[in-house]
Amino acid sequence: MEIEIPEGIEVELQDEVLKVRGEKGEVSKRFYYPKLRLKKVDNKLVIEAKDNKRKTLAIVGTWRAHIRNMFKGVTKGFEYRMKICHVHFPMNVSVEGDKVVIKNFLGQKDDRYAKILEGVEVKVEGDEIIIRGIDKEKVGQTMGNIENATRLITRRDRRVFSDGIFLISRGEEDE
Repeated sequence: MEIEIPEGIEVELQDEVLKVRGEKGEVSKRFYYPKLRLKKVDNKLVIEAKDNKRKTLAIVGTWRAHIRNMFKGVTKGFEYRMKICHVHFPMNVSVEGDKVVIKNFLGQKDDRYAKILEGVEVKVEGDEIIIRGIDKEKVGQTMGNIENATRLITRRDRRVFSDGIFLISRGEEDE
């Protein structure tokens, strides 16, 4: 499997770590699987497999998707948008350092926190939360942390208690 390296992107492969540099920054990831090898040949990345078994070919496809996401991240970036929905009690959401603080969720006295991973930028604009970054995995995990912080813990009917912070769109940055 060959993957063409787009113009304006520098790729460095050392041992099993792939570093991709572009206009927005640098992303690195370790690619290891016993039956696969990643090589840089001219202006291409080549994934070599020792066999053609189904599981090995599935991992080749996964690696290809990760590499393409790295290319897209350093050129365009990723942006996820979330909506703050409250029916019963108005929530107060703010960003403090490397945490998103959610106050008054369903009238609870205790604050809820969601961790923001390194390299991810989070902004609260009205009833929307905008999450941006160049590493798709970190942006998605931060989004999951925020959504998880407003998960209903007790046995409440989701049709009645529809409060929470939910994903409304994901994609590339609009800049």
